[in-house]
Amino acid sequence: MSAISKTAARIPFWVQIVAGLVLGVLLGWLARSQDISWLHTTLEKVGDLFVQLLKLAVAPLVFFAILVSITNLRKVNNAARLASRTLLWFMITSLIAVSIGLALGLLTDPGAGTGLTPKDGRLPKHTGSWIDFLTGIVPTDVITPFTELNVLQIVFMAAVAGIAALQLGDKAAPILTLAESVLELLQKALWWVIRLAPIGTVGLIGYAIADYGWDLIGKYATFTADVYIGCALVMFGVYPLLLATVAKVNPLQFFKGAWPAIQLAFVSRSSVGTMPVTQKVTERLGVPKEYASFAVPFGATTKMDGCAAIYPALAAIFIAQIFDVPLGVGDYLLIAFVSVVGSAATAGLTGATVMLTLTLSTLGLPLEGVGLLLAIDPVLDMMRTATNVAGQVVTPVVVAAREGILDKDAYAAASSSPLDGPSAYEAEQQATLPAAA
Repeated sequence: MSAISKTAARIPFWVQIVAGLVLGVLLGWLARSQDISWLHTTLEKVGDLFVQLLKLAVAPLVFFAILVSITNLRKVNNAARLASRTLLWFMITSLIAVSIGLALGLLTDPGAGTGLTPKDGRLPKHTGSWIDFLTGIVPTDVITPFTELNVLQIVFMAAVAGIAALQLGDKAAPILTLAESVLELLQKALWWVIRLAPIGTVGLIGYAIADYGWDLIGKYATFTADVYIGCALVMFGVYPLLLATVAKVNPLQFFKGAWPAIQLAFVSRSSVGTMPVTQKVTERLGVPKEYASFAVPFGATTKMDGCAAIYPALAAIFIAQIFDVPLGVGDYLLIAFVSVVGSAATAGLTGATVMLTLTLSTLGLPLEGVGLLLAIDPVLDMMRTATNVAGQVVTPVVVAAREGILDKDAYAAASSSPLDGPSAYEAEQQATLPAAA
């Protein structure tokens, strides 16, 4: 290992991320203020390459993670009870999150005084409706979902395969062994990409500043503040309250253990891309591995308090005000229903356009309103995804605590830097190397 590599390995990962954020802001400001086109392009390419590397593993990772997670339930007592409790708490926290989003929107009127008009909107390239959502779950073939990265259809196929494997019992053992090996391989490869997150941060944040600047954010100041405040209220208010009162554990210790996954989610804007880190911190917080390997992949594709609850609620109010469409109590209840039931439409990828169009089409609001929000979306998506991932860790901890299977000693000892030093796999490999090596 080179001297530079050794030095970098000693720097805590969160420090590397923060350094990337600061450097990205500085370079983005320099590229915009001095009109340095090559720097603007370089930042864009670096950020795009990092996201592209994350997405490269998404399709197979989701399939094998869901498949293995379902079959791992056979190793857990009361598996059906754990699965149902997990889904119930997903829905409860989503309902709380969407209520906070609606309350903020009604209190602040985010669409008022923006200077935006209906003519500023444009139709999105991808839209969603309930018919599309329901019929789109079942793929027409087994190849297209992987080539088009349709995560919802991949989840469906993985769930079917997992249930079938459970029914086959011992006959499916060779397939499950292969699936577990492939999943470990994918997670290992994705871990290398995650280690590049500080560099990706420079490109993603720098490009956002260079391309959008502060003027654009000014037009959406109230809406942007609402999204960040709403997500902060859920992440630092609702979740700690649930941990303290329902799980009866120390909320500060939760953030100490879960922070690496939350910060990576903020940078990468991908719940699925963050999944290996999310599962690692969940296990280190005392959630049994067999249950965590089910709850985390399930949450990474369906548990979206930021993208599917807070954001659509605020966005619907924002767009309704821009287009001068009055909303009533029934509309707000409909927003809550869509957020709780339709969160799987976000699919754990960057952005929440499909979920937003699903909400707007249900309410009968103009889909051109989505175009008003596309420019500011990357800035909002960072906080939304961080909230998503925090919720994906909170739920297994709460369920495990209520079911009496949470290792509270492990929870109390959870490290704040699970990315520092060699992984368990690397340590095992190093231990088996000959002494002469």
